[in-house]
Amino acid sequence: MSQSASQAALFYKDVASSGKVWTIKDNGGFPAPKNGDGIRAMPFWSSKSRAEIIIKTVKAYEGFEPVELDLNTFYNYWLKVLKTHKQLVGLNWSGKKAVGYDIPPENLIDWIDKTRTS
Repeated sequence: MSQSASQAALFYKDVASSGKVWTIKDNGGFPAPKNGDGIRAMPFWSSKSRAEIIIKTVKAYEGFEPVELDLNTFYNYWLKVLKTHKQLVGLNWSGKKAVGYDIPPENLIDWIDKTRTS
């Protein structure tokens, strides 16, 4: 399993357990850089410590602060906004370049729907 696949698997496991998602923000707002295909992706992490590691190790995110979101807010607001804007969701980006899987918000909407009905 690739590093990105491992991080994505941890994202699902941790979020299912905690019911929380983390992103980062600075005075300019929330980051949503373009990926290699020119599509914007907003990063989310499954723990505060993962978000803090990116803030400490990735120069572009220096000065950002972690922001906690409960799963309902993530589902009802963030995923719908990202879907409307045709942006992707970055899962547990890691490493010095903050990379990982970028997936359509619909994938997470479906996953949350399934976990709520099981």
